[in-house]
Amino acid sequence: MAVPTETLELRLKGQAATLGFAACRIAPADVAPQAGARLREWLDAGHHGDMLWMADRADERASPQGLWPEVRSVIMLGMSYAPGRDPLALADVGDRARFSVYAQGKDYHDVVKKALKALARWLVEQQPGALKVFVDTAPVMEKPLAAGAGLGWQGKHSNLVSRDHGSWLFLGAIYTEIPLTPDAPERDHCGTCTACQTACPTDAFPAPYMVDARRCISYLTIEHKGPIPHDLRAGIGNRVYGCDDCLAACPWNKFADVAAANRAFVGRAELAAPEIADLLALDDAGFREIFSGSPIKRIGRNRMVRNAAIAAGNSADPRLIARLQPLLADADPVVAEAALWAIEKLSAHRA
Repeated sequence: MAVPTETLELRLKGQAATLGFAACRIAPADVAPQAGARLREWLDAGHHGDMLWMADRADERASPQGLWPEVRSVIMLGMSYAPGRDPLALADVGDRARFSVYAQGKDYHDVVKKALKALARWLVEQQPGALKVFVDTAPVMEKPLAAGAGLGWQGKHSNLVSRDHGSWLFLGAIYTEIPLTPDAPERDHCGTCTACQTACPTDAFPAPYMVDARRCISYLTIEHKGPIPHDLRAGIGNRVYGCDDCLAACPWNKFADVAAANRAFVGRAELAAPEIADLLALDDAGFREIFSGSPIKRIGRNRMVRNAAIAAGNSADPRLIARLQPLLADADPVVAEAALWAIEKLSAHRA
């Protein structure tokens, strides 16, 4: 009896695993018809804050066909960055700064895109056809597409949750004209759990499955360029780049396979628990030297020092006043204002 030939889809998934992806699933291009309406509702509520690029290309973002009418299949891929240690371990260590887990290793944009391009070349060799690859920077709604392809489901924190990898997947997409057999979508397994909602220090969830970026610590420390609202500063604690609280709180993380994490995302030792005092002293050259090859480099020195000043103000450590004082004359008025706020808060604490 003849042995059945392995399908292109199975060979594709095997090649994806060889290239470092922990998950690979396929969806039809029209898999998430409700995503566009949810996006517009979110934008109309102003939940995108200063991220004007979300609204500028909303029609393209709403569906794969909106960006590329010829697309027939969407290949969704996940690369694991499951942490080997507790992301919340430094929550009560006031003089140390906290970086989000995803940012402590190599820049995921570079790592994932390189692997996506390699997989795309392999696919074209197997079956010629036009395709496009995307990692985060294009108008692509990766999370609903990933859920539709079966990588996981969008949890109440709006991020993807996987039964095998928890909340720790970087997502990439390949749009292709090649008709591929789709996988079954994943159903929602959140149930009555609200752990991610209650874990948020700044109450950024107006409702389950919806995040108001204007209150989200990741948005405030990374995307937002101006002064951070005073009423949200205490909730930021010692976080200087991003926040893992809602992700780390998810019970599904107990099933996350740490061994599946890509080695490129293992955290650099110097980012595990840096002193806030050292971050306050950064100039532009020092910032670029430390964060070269890291996604952190995108925010620049000024936003990093602004964030460090907020963390200093929350530290209850008056010794940091001496490090903050030179920043009162900083060329960036946002940095100077944050330093003044921190000094006033620490002085009141000392008194």
